[in-house]
Amino acid sequence: MRKRVLIVGGGTAGWLTAGYLAKRLSTDLPGGAEITLVESREIGVLGVGEGTFPTIRRTLATIGIDEAELVRRCGATFKQGAKFVNWRHTPGDGATDHYSHPFQGADTKTGLELLPYWLIGVGGSENWDEVATPQKKASDAHRAPKLASHADYVGPLNYAFHFDAIALAGLLREHGVANGVRHLTDTVTEVTLAADGAIAGVRTQANGVLDADLYIDCTGFRAELIGKAMGIPFRSCRDVLFCNRAMAAQLPYAASGDPIASYTISTAQKAGWTWDIGLDRRRGIGHVYSSDHTDDEAAERALRTYLGPAGVGAEVRHFRFEAGYREINWHKNCVAVGLSSGFFEPLEATGIVFSEVAAGLIANLFPWGGDYETSARQFNLNLRRRYERARDFIKLHYCISERRDTAFWQDNVATSSIPDSLLEMLDRWRHRWPSELDIDSQIDIFTEPSWQYVLYGMGWRTDLTAKAGTFRYHDDARRAFAEVRQQAQFAIRNLPSNRDLVEYAQTRRFGAKAAA
Repeated sequence: MRKRVLIVGGGTAGWLTAGYLAKRLSTDLPGGAEITLVESREIGVLGVGEGTFPTIRRTLATIGIDEAELVRRCGATFKQGAKFVNWRHTPGDGATDHYSHPFQGADTKTGLELLPYWLIGVGGSENWDEVATPQKKASDAHRAPKLASHADYVGPLNYAFHFDAIALAGLLREHGVANGVRHLTDTVTEVTLAADGAIAGVRTQANGVLDADLYIDCTGFRAELIGKAMGIPFRSCRDVLFCNRAMAAQLPYAASGDPIASYTISTAQKAGWTWDIGLDRRRGIGHVYSSDHTDDEAAERALRTYLGPAGVGAEVRHFRFEAGYREINWHKNCVAVGLSSGFFEPLEATGIVFSEVAAGLIANLFPWGGDYETSARQFNLNLRRRYERARDFIKLHYCISERRDTAFWQDNVATSSIPDSLLEMLDRWRHRWPSELDIDSQIDIFTEPSWQYVLYGMGWRTDLTAKAGTFRYHDDARRAFAEVRQQAQFAIRNLPSNRDLVEYAQTRRFGAKAAA
């Protein structure tokens, strides 16, 4: 008998999971799993998060989505990282304050590790993000990460996407159904439990009771299965990550040919930060903030100030969330994916990537032989550690800031708000740079280059004075830094603009044959 999976809830998390599992669990084969997704018309898609992580390329390729189709259907543009403005210093003090977190790590022909040489001054006066990779300068010039002749999801620069989240959910739905997912539009009215606490079935208005071998909760913050029915607690991280409100607006470009930013622009505010994301025909702009440090009216004024005269009269949507996660996300025969599992804030686009991680783990740990508890233990340990590490990475953006202009920033640098695990990392990095010793590739979403870009972008000082005399390859390092500068100029000269590549994809597919 075929294993049956019931996904409750649609949106990006539900349909990404459904489409991915349909491929990985071989829904098209007689011995594969049957997958059903039930979603209600009455519950809309949140549609705020429009940024992704480079892993999305592999996920979309697995589901079978053509890259040009993604661009056409979802207003997608190419994202090469994030730019942070005013995070280090209080605005107005005369300091130049911006840095980037590119997706591309340092990579030169010599193979020499360049960071220690930059720390001892061999790399010159430019910031680490500028000397380590050509991607920062290419992004500053609004360049795309690839040529039209490159195949789907392949390019010389690492990249992800910005897109319209509601449109993406619709595209994922189409491909999920094409991949063999049974789609029901219905409202869940009751979740019933068996004597052992497992889910016995899900009652719906039109289709009666639906049952399955494995239930996946994609009902968002409501967490109808894992939270309300099964009582699995949610662990708040508000003591570490203060932001719990967001508001979002849309702004058209002033002119149709305006450049499209190649990264998410995150600008620090008095009690939070604003995001600015460039899609094909509009910008998505929002304000994430802490209600403990400002009120909704002041937060909206800050957003409208950022929008400027072009945003007068723009509709602003308001959202509430609680930063945190469940330490148990697979209980009995139920798995939480997406917002029902956890959420921190949009900074660094961890929302969708956690759905990707969960879908991948479910595929790898799927209990074909009925070993639910064994799979659950490994799933929960892996996901919990990922949440902890991502929490620490997001907190890093706040806790080493030099800003003290408001209570929000003062509270963020207070030791009491910094997890011991992050304090331990910072202690290590006083005299040693972040390396593979600090990263677990099976757990960490963010690898050591990501930590390095944020750490040194925020002005952290790693003192290598005691061992400066041990570095012998100064000339090789200078040549390598020169090579990165040459790569940056080559990328600026030869890569198309973000807008040009997006417009190319409106009518043609990527790849050598398509471009010929």
